[in-house]
Amino acid sequence: MTISLSDPLSLPCGAVLPNRLSKAAMTEGMASPDGVPTAELERLYGLWSDGGAGMLLSGNIQIDRDHLERPGNVVIDRPASEEMKTALKNWAQAATRNGNHFWAQISHAGRQTQSNVNKHPKAPSAVKLGLPGGQFGEPVALTVEEIEELVDRFALAAKTCQDAGFTGAQIHAAHGYLLSSFLSPRSNQRTDEYGGSLENRARFLLAVVSKARAAVGPDFPISVKLNSADFQKGGFNFEDSLQVVRWLEVASVDLVEISGGTYEQPALMGADGIEEKEEQNVAPSTRAREAYFVDFAKAMQDAVTVPLMVTGGFRTRAAMESALESGAADLIGLGRPMCVMTDAPKQLMEGLEALPCCENELRLIPDWLGFLKNFQVVKAIDGFATIYWFYEQLENLGQNGKTDPQLSVFKAFRAVEARNKRILSARSAR
Repeated sequence: MTISLSDPLSLPCGAVLPNRLSKAAMTEGMASPDGVPTAELERLYGLWSDGGAGMLLSGNIQIDRDHLERPGNVVIDRPASEEMKTALKNWAQAATRNGNHFWAQISHAGRQTQSNVNKHPKAPSAVKLGLPGGQFGEPVALTVEEIEELVDRFALAAKTCQDAGFTGAQIHAAHGYLLSSFLSPRSNQRTDEYGGSLENRARFLLAVVSKARAAVGPDFPISVKLNSADFQKGGFNFEDSLQVVRWLEVASVDLVEISGGTYEQPALMGADGIEEKEEQNVAPSTRAREAYFVDFAKAMQDAVTVPLMVTGGFRTRAAMESALESGAADLIGLGRPMCVMTDAPKQLMEGLEALPCCENELRLIPDWLGFLKNFQVVKAIDGFATIYWFYEQLENLGQNGKTDPQLSVFKAFRAVEARNKRILSARSAR
């Protein structure tokens, strides 16, 4: 059966997405120092709503203000004030003004919280992130009581967003954040009911899904973002991921987004990690594919029926249509291209063959210093600096509705760092 990008997608809960294209979650850093959505977020998501995607995913909405993924995250860690209710409602209205869905990505950064936010972040175990430079602190293991409280906070955030007009929620269990780190035997060295076997390591995630479902009811879409693998030796692997997807299907999840990597091995972000990547047992064609996670998703689709979303690397309409028609994906996620072309979904459905791709031209380390990239740490820093360029494009869109294609990576890096310091300073003064 031929499936086109413009075909609707029906979810198990009964909700229908207008088409097969989604704006993937990208961290915005545009909330107030108190974690309240701003007019800039409304402007940004209004542009994306006008851009034609069937569904928009928010960036990280954190359930603990002491565990931010970055300064400027939206935070829902308590019953919403009137100010927060109004801000969330305005954000949701702007983000759905074209009739599309808008889902809240709900997260806790765990040990990947930067030390300028929290020097001792909570984690499954006291296993420090293996990155140099002192950017991340010494984690402290969560108690069972604290885990149970966080389960409640995930559910509270989902219900708060539902009440504000969001049309779905995604639980973030990928990329090395808290729920993801519980799944990995490398970062989860607990000996209680939340550690050891895969069933125990997945207990926290499954409890979050169950509590969130009870809070929002059967008709509200609940999604989970899950690593296909961490790509680290001794980490969460593909066989583990496949089993977790089976459990999520039984738990009434409506969509699973397949991703991969952690801060130590940032596979999705196109950056190199500090260690050699642990390859997984998938088809050799994987390395040649435009979108890396397609083969992982195809292997999962052969074992489960829950709809799958694949994000990461898609640049041509042909590759997107091929993923849909082969059954590897039910929904295509677009990230970086929508930082520079907010109406990319609309243009693709109208016949655009390929999206702009500028990653290879964006680098902090100039060509004449290219020898430095022989060092893994320098290579990783260069990759993360490139990400800051996209951060700054989102900031420009939120401020004035326009991008700055001529922006240098160095200038973007400085701008993001300066803004982070201002937000943290204002936050600490309160």
